[in-house]
Amino acid sequence: MSGNLFFTGLSGLNVARTALMTTAHNTANVYTTGYSRQVAEVATNAAVATGSGYVGTGAGVTTISRSYDRYLTSQLATAQSSSAALNAYGTEINRIDSLLADKTSGISVLMQTFFTAVQGVANTPADSAARQQLISSAQSLSNKFRSTDQYLSDLNASVNDQISGSVSQINTYSSKIASLNQQISMMTAVAGGQPPNDLLDQRDQLVSELSQIVDVKVLEQDNGKYNVFMGNGQSLVTGDQAATMKAVPSAADPTRTTVALVGIAGNVSELGSDVITGGSLGGLMNFRTQTLIPAQNAIGRLAMAVSGAFNDQHGLGVDLNGALGTDFFTTATPGVFSNAKNTGNMVLSGVVTDTDKLSTSDYSVQVTNVAGTLNYSVTRLSDKQSMGTFTSFPISFDGVSLSQASGTAQAGDSFLVQPTRTGARDMDVLVLDPAKVAAASPIVTGNSAGNQGSAKLGPATVDASYPATPLAANLTLSYDSATGALSGFPATSAVTVTLADGTATTYAAGAAVPYTAGAQISFDGLSMTMTGTPANGDTFTIGKNAGGVSDGSNALLLGALQRQTTMGNGTTTFNGAYSQLVSEVGNKAMEIKVATKTQESVTSQIKASQQSISGVNQDEETANLLMFQQMYQANAKVIQTASTIFDAILGISS
Repeated sequence: MSGNLFFTGLSGLNVARTALMTTAHNTANVYTTGYSRQVAEVATNAAVATGSGYVGTGAGVTTISRSYDRYLTSQLATAQSSSAALNAYGTEINRIDSLLADKTSGISVLMQTFFTAVQGVANTPADSAARQQLISSAQSLSNKFRSTDQYLSDLNASVNDQISGSVSQINTYSSKIASLNQQISMMTAVAGGQPPNDLLDQRDQLVSELSQIVDVKVLEQDNGKYNVFMGNGQSLVTGDQAATMKAVPSAADPTRTTVALVGIAGNVSELGSDVITGGSLGGLMNFRTQTLIPAQNAIGRLAMAVSGAFNDQHGLGVDLNGALGTDFFTTATPGVFSNAKNTGNMVLSGVVTDTDKLSTSDYSVQVTNVAGTLNYSVTRLSDKQSMGTFTSFPISFDGVSLSQASGTAQAGDSFLVQPTRTGARDMDVLVLDPAKVAAASPIVTGNSAGNQGSAKLGPATVDASYPATPLAANLTLSYDSATGALSGFPATSAVTVTLADGTATTYAAGAAVPYTAGAQISFDGLSMTMTGTPANGDTFTIGKNAGGVSDGSNALLLGALQRQTTMGNGTTTFNGAYSQLVSEVGNKAMEIKVATKTQESVTSQIKASQQSISGVNQDEETANLLMFQQMYQANAKVIQTASTIFDAILGISS
C-alpha cells in the first residue's frame, strides 16, 4: 500500500513539476511575438481494482497544448492583410495629394500666371517686356509640368523597388514556412505524435507576417503541414516545397515591375494583376493601377491640351515681323509598346488628332486572326470598354490615330498604347524670341475715311483653315444702296452670312452679299462682323497684317482659351480638368484614410479576441505558479508520508 502511495505521490510530483515548467515557459515568453500560451493537460492514471473497489494511482500529463483558435488566427491574418494594403495605398496616395494640392507653386497657380501674362501681351502688344514675361511664364509652367511628371515617375520607380523588396520577402517567408513544415513533421514523429508547440507558433507567426505582404490562405494537411496560397489560389508553399517568385519588368509595359512565378525548369511566368491581392504588395499594385497611372496620364493630358490649343491659336496669328505664328510649345506623341512576348515584328506609331477627345486611360490592342484576316481590337483599360475592332490602319479612337510603321503582326500579339503618359514630360517652350510671339491677327480691317454712313467693319478672326488658304490680295468691299448688298469679295470664294439667331446663308463666289447689320461674314477661314448703316458707295478694306506692332487681337483669343471648354469632349476647361484631378485624388485619399481607421479598429478587435485565448496573462500565470507550487509541496508530503509508513512497517517486521 505504501508503495502505491509512493508512486501516486510521485505521479503528482511529476505533474506539478511539468505544470510549473509550462507556466514558467509562459511567463518567460509573455512578450514573445506570436507566442501562444501553453497548458499542461492532466489526466487521471488507470485505477487498480481491489476488493474494496478501485484505488486511484495518481495523474499524468497527456500533452502540452496551445491555447489556440484557428478561426480567430485566420481572421486576424485576413484583417492584417487588409490593414497593410490600405496603409501602403494611403502612404503613397498622400504624396500625390500633397503635390497636386500645392496652392503656392502648383500647376493651377502657374497656369493662371501664364494666362495673365497672355492678357498682358493683349493689352500692350508692342511692349517687349510683356512679351518676355509671357515667355518666362510659359517656361515656368512647362518646368512645373516636367517636374510634376518627374515626381510621379520617381514614385513609380519607388513602387517598383518596393515590389521587388516584397517579392524577396515572400520568397524568404515561403522558404521558412516550408522548412518549418518539415521540422514540425519530424519533431512530431520523434515525440510520438506530440505537437512541437514553439515551432507551431513560429510557423503561424511567419504566416501572419506573410499575410501583411500579400493576402494568403492556409490549408492544413492531415500530417499537420501547411499549404499556403495567395488570395486567388496561386500556391506559395506545398508541404516541404516553396514556390519561387520573381520581380520582373512587365511584358506589356517595361516601365512597371510586376510579379512572376519561376517554374521548376527556370521558366518565368508573369502573374496577372488580379493574382496579387491584399497586403502591402496588393496595396502598392492597386495604388499604381488606380491612382498613379491615371494621375500621370491626367497631368500629361492637361499639358498636351494646353500645348495643342495654344499652338493651334498661336499659328493663326502673326508676329512682329508679319510672319504666321509657329508652335509655341512642344507636344508629346503617344507611346506605343510592343509586348515582349509578341511573335510578330510589327511596330506601331501614334499621333494625337484631337486633344479635346483624349482620355486619361491607357489602351490595349489585341491581334486576332479571323478567317485569315488579322483583326485589331482596341480596349480602353480604365473601364474595359471596347473601342472597336479594325482590319486595317490607321486606327482611330479617343483623339488618337495609330499607324503601322513597319513589320507584320501575328495572331496573339498585343500592344499597349499610352496616349498621354509623357505629355507633361515632353512639354517645353519653343518660342524664345519676344518678337515671334504671334499676338496679332493676320488680317487688318479698315473703314475708309470718306464713308458717309455709320457702318463699321469689326476686327477679323481666322480659323484653322486660314493658313491653308491665305488671303491672296487686299480686298475692298463696297456698299450699293440700290441693291442693299456688299461687293468686292474674292471671285473664287463662297461667302457665308450668319445672323444673330444662327441662321446661315451661303452665297456663290463673286456674288454680291446682302448686308444685315450685326451679321457675321465668313470666307476663306476669315470671320468679321459689320455694324451700323452704310451709305451708298461706302468702302471697307480687308488686308494682310504686315507687322502686328499694335495689334493684340490674337493674344486676346489666346487668353480666351483659359475659359473655353477644350477638354473632355468639350465639357471642361483647363482649370476644370485639373480641379477634377485634384478632387479625385483628394477624395480617394480621404476614402483610404477613413477605410484605414475602420480596418485598424476591426483588426484591433480581432487581435484582442485572439489574444484573450492565446495571449499570456501575467497575473494568471503568477496564480498558477502558486497553485502548482502548493501542488508540488503537497505531493512531496504524500511521498514523505509513504516513506514514513514504509519505515514503520520495516520497524514492525524487525
